[in-house]
Amino acid sequence: MTREEKFMQEAIHLSHQGMENNEGGPFGCVVVKGDAIVGRGNNKVSSTNDPTAHAEVIAIRDACKNIGSFQLEDCEIYTSCEPCPMCLGAIYWARPKVVYYANNREDAKRIGFDDSMIYDEMTIAVADRRIPIIPVGREHALKVFEAWKTKEDKKEY
Repeated sequence: MTREEKFMQEAIHLSHQGMENNEGGPFGCVVVKGDAIVGRGNNKVSSTNDPTAHAEVIAIRDACKNIGSFQLEDCEIYTSCEPCPMCLGAIYWARPKVVYYANNREDAKRIGFDDSMIYDEMTIAVADRRIPIIPVGREHALKVFEAWKTKEDKKEY
């Protein structure tokens, strides 16, 4: 068994364990730094009533807490399924060096986890999206952005 297969087996184990414990859908994830797992997660959407409690998000939060950083520099992510659009966004913000996945989005679709509508929504104009996204209060919000721009003690990311 390769190193990558070993870590993927742990992600798959977490997906099965979470499913069996009725915590959420069959998804698991680990974050690895060097040869150590620094973050673990499984889907907990239905058990926590949190639509953001996907395995990757939970594993990223766990890893960041454990390594004391908001970025996963030099880390690898192993996830039991190709990341959904939300998790993909979280992964890009966390900046790991690589992502490995087992099942793909078509496999997920076959068992009722179809993200194609979200992928489609991201490619159309904001005004044409299913959920109205309406700008309000920009003139006030821009003042905060300007304050951030000149803030001397900010931590860049």
